[in-house]
Amino acid sequence: MSFIRPEIAAALTAHRETIAAGVVGVLGLWLLVAGSGYVVPVLGLILLVFGLAWGLQALRRKRFAQEGEAPGIVRVTEAQIAYLGPRTGGFVGLPDLFEVRLLTLRGRRIWKLRPVDGDPLHIPVEAQGAEALFDAFASLPGMDTAALVAALSAEGTTDSKVVALNAVDRLIWTRTGAGVVVR
Repeated sequence: MSFIRPEIAAALTAHRETIAAGVVGVLGLWLLVAGSGYVVPVLGLILLVFGLAWGLQALRRKRFAQEGEAPGIVRVTEAQIAYLGPRTGGFVGLPDLFEVRLLTLRGRRIWKLRPVDGDPLHIPVEAQGAEALFDAFASLPGMDTAALVAALSAEGTTDSKVVALNAVDRLIWTRTGAGVVVR
């Protein structure tokens, strides 16, 4: 028998990482204010800063996860992104990744991951396990996670007729320093 309503339990479960970061931050604030001596306030300050940074990342990670259903399963293992879809799929390693784009086609948003060599990998934003892409993308050198979340928050076109290509194709990240490679 549960004493918590199911919708409240679902909301608490969805925000559990943010709540844990808030608890760490409040503990750090309490140690900072109520602590005596030299060590306890410094420990409180460290916990407060850690809790704030963790909370910010938890909020961004929560905003990154999209509601909805799309075909396929995404797995991120050992710096490799795998997408197993009903008709397409593939693998791309994070060290081999050259470009990340967010496409909007007929109202559906799709990640386009382009490796240095080979065909690009297209992953629907709402695919099962796609929330794991946030941590994978955050580990890319020079990736701005705030811009990443803002790109997902922006509304895309739902029209099936493409008027402007930049309205449906948004560059999120590109590897710097690649230059011109002749093979």
